[in-house]
Amino acid sequence: MSVENVALIKGLYADFTSGNVPGVLGAMSPDIVWNEANNFPYADGNPYIGPEAVAEGVFMRCATEWDGFGVEMDAIHDAGDTVIALGHYVGTYKATGKTQRTQAVHVWTIEGGRSVKFQQYADTLHVAQVTAV
Repeated sequence: MSVENVALIKGLYADFTSGNVPGVLGAMSPDIVWNEANNFPYADGNPYIGPEAVAEGVFMRCATEWDGFGVEMDAIHDAGDTVIALGHYVGTYKATGKTQRTQAVHVWTIEGGRSVKFQQYADTLHVAQVTAV
Protein backbone atom coordinates (compact mmCIF):
# COMPACT_ATOMS: atom_id res chain seq x y z
CA MET A 1 0.00 0.00 0.00
CA SER A 2 2.84 2.46 0.69
CA VAL A 3 3.89 2.65 -2.99
CA GLU A 4 0.36 3.80 -3.77
CA ASN A 5 0.50 6.34 -0.94
CA VAL A 6 3.69 7.89 -2.28
CA ALA A 7 2.16 7.99 -5.77
CA LEU A 8 -0.93 9.72 -4.36
CA ILE A 9 1.15 12.47 -2.74
CA LYS A 10 3.41 12.90 -5.79
CA GLY A 11 0.28 13.28 -7.90
CA LEU A 12 -1.14 15.79 -5.44
CA TYR A 13 1.98 17.97 -5.72
CA ALA A 14 1.96 17.65 -9.52
CA ASP A 15 -1.68 18.78 -9.56
CA PHE A 16 -0.87 21.72 -7.27
CA THR A 17 2.02 22.79 -9.52
CA SER A 18 -0.15 22.62 -12.63
CA GLY A 19 -3.00 24.55 -10.98
CA ASN A 20 -5.34 21.55 -10.86
CA VAL A 21 -6.92 22.44 -7.51
CA PRO A 22 -9.84 20.00 -7.98
CA GLY A 23 -7.24 17.23 -8.39
CA VAL A 24 -5.50 18.30 -5.18
CA LEU A 25 -8.76 18.45 -3.24
CA GLY A 26 -9.87 15.13 -4.71
CA ALA A 27 -6.86 13.42 -3.11
CA MET A 28 -8.18 14.48 0.30
CA SER A 29 -10.71 12.67 2.45
CA PRO A 30 -13.94 14.64 2.90
CA ASP A 31 -13.03 14.99 6.57
CA ILE A 32 -9.29 15.64 6.27
CA VAL A 33 -7.75 17.34 9.30
CA TRP A 34 -5.23 19.92 8.05
CA ASN A 35 -2.85 21.77 10.37
CA GLU A 36 -0.48 24.55 9.44
CA ALA A 37 2.70 24.94 11.51
CA ASN A 38 2.43 26.78 14.80
CA ASN A 39 3.04 30.51 14.22
CA PHE A 40 2.60 30.16 10.43
CA PRO A 41 0.38 32.97 9.08
CA TYR A 42 -2.33 30.54 7.99
CA ALA A 43 -2.42 28.61 11.28
CA ASP A 44 -5.19 30.95 12.43
CA GLY A 45 -7.74 28.47 11.08
CA ASN A 46 -6.22 25.31 12.58
CA PRO A 47 -7.43 22.72 12.27
CA TYR A 48 -9.00 23.06 8.85
CA ILE A 49 -11.57 20.29 8.47
CA GLY A 50 -12.44 19.15 4.95
CA PRO A 51 -11.11 20.08 1.51
CA GLU A 52 -13.32 23.18 1.19
CA ALA A 53 -11.90 24.63 4.42
CA VAL A 54 -8.35 23.96 3.14
CA ALA A 55 -9.16 25.57 -0.22
CA GLU A 56 -10.63 28.69 1.36
CA GLY A 57 -8.35 29.06 4.38
CA VAL A 58 -5.02 28.09 2.84
CA PHE A 59 -4.97 27.77 -0.95
CA MET A 60 -7.01 30.92 -1.66
CA ARG A 61 -4.69 32.95 0.55
CA CYS A 62 -1.62 31.52 -1.16
CA ALA A 63 -3.10 32.43 -4.53
CA THR A 64 -4.15 35.97 -3.61
CA GLU A 65 -1.37 37.09 -1.25
CA TRP A 66 1.60 35.81 -3.26
CA ASP A 67 2.94 36.15 -6.78
CA GLY A 68 4.31 32.87 -8.08
CA PHE A 69 3.56 30.89 -4.92
CA GLY A 70 4.83 27.36 -5.34
CA VAL A 71 5.68 24.21 -3.45
CA GLU A 72 8.92 22.51 -4.49
CA MET A 73 9.33 19.16 -2.80
CA ASP A 74 12.84 17.77 -3.15
CA ALA A 75 12.22 14.39 -1.49
CA ILE A 76 9.21 12.27 -0.65
CA HIS A 77 9.67 9.46 1.85
CA ASP A 78 7.58 6.33 2.28
CA ALA A 79 6.65 5.54 5.87
CA GLY A 80 3.74 3.18 5.23
CA ASP A 81 0.47 5.00 5.93
CA THR A 82 2.51 8.16 6.45
CA VAL A 83 4.27 10.03 3.65
CA ILE A 84 6.85 12.71 4.47
CA ALA A 85 7.76 15.41 1.95
CA LEU A 86 10.76 17.72 2.30
CA GLY A 87 11.19 20.90 0.30
CA HIS A 88 10.53 24.62 0.04
CA TYR A 89 7.87 27.23 -0.57
CA VAL A 90 8.69 29.88 -3.16
CA GLY A 91 7.06 33.10 -4.25
CA THR A 92 6.94 36.84 -3.71
CA TYR A 93 4.70 38.28 -1.01
CA LYS A 94 2.66 41.01 -2.71
CA ALA A 95 2.40 43.36 0.27
CA THR A 96 6.18 43.54 0.84
CA GLY A 97 7.68 42.57 -2.52
CA LYS A 98 9.98 40.15 -0.66
CA THR A 99 10.66 36.69 -2.02
CA GLN A 100 10.80 33.45 -0.13
CA ARG A 101 12.50 30.11 -0.36
CA THR A 102 11.15 28.75 2.89
CA GLN A 103 12.08 25.31 4.15
CA ALA A 104 9.05 23.10 4.75
CA VAL A 105 8.17 19.57 5.75
CA HIS A 106 4.77 18.00 5.11
CA VAL A 107 3.56 14.90 6.94
CA TRP A 108 0.61 13.20 5.26
CA THR A 109 -1.47 10.37 6.73
CA ILE A 110 -3.21 8.18 4.15
CA GLU A 111 -6.21 5.89 4.60
CA GLY A 112 -8.29 4.27 1.90
CA GLY A 113 -6.41 5.94 -0.94
CA ARG A 114 -6.94 9.50 0.35
CA SER A 115 -5.17 11.87 2.67
CA VAL A 116 -6.93 12.03 6.03
CA LYS A 117 -4.42 14.19 7.89
CA PHE A 118 -1.83 16.84 6.99
CA GLN A 119 0.72 18.49 9.27
CA GLN A 120 2.96 21.27 8.00
CA TYR A 121 6.28 22.23 9.58
CA ALA A 122 7.98 25.34 8.19
CA ASP A 123 10.56 28.00 8.91
CA THR A 124 8.04 30.40 10.39
CA LEU A 125 10.70 33.01 11.24
CA HIS A 126 11.63 33.29 7.57
CA VAL A 127 7.97 33.60 6.56
CA ALA A 128 7.47 36.33 9.18
CA GLN A 129 10.48 38.22 7.81
CA VAL A 130 9.11 37.99 4.26
CA THR A 131 5.52 38.92 5.13
CA ALA A 132 6.18 41.67 7.71
CA VAL A 133 4.85 44.92 6.34
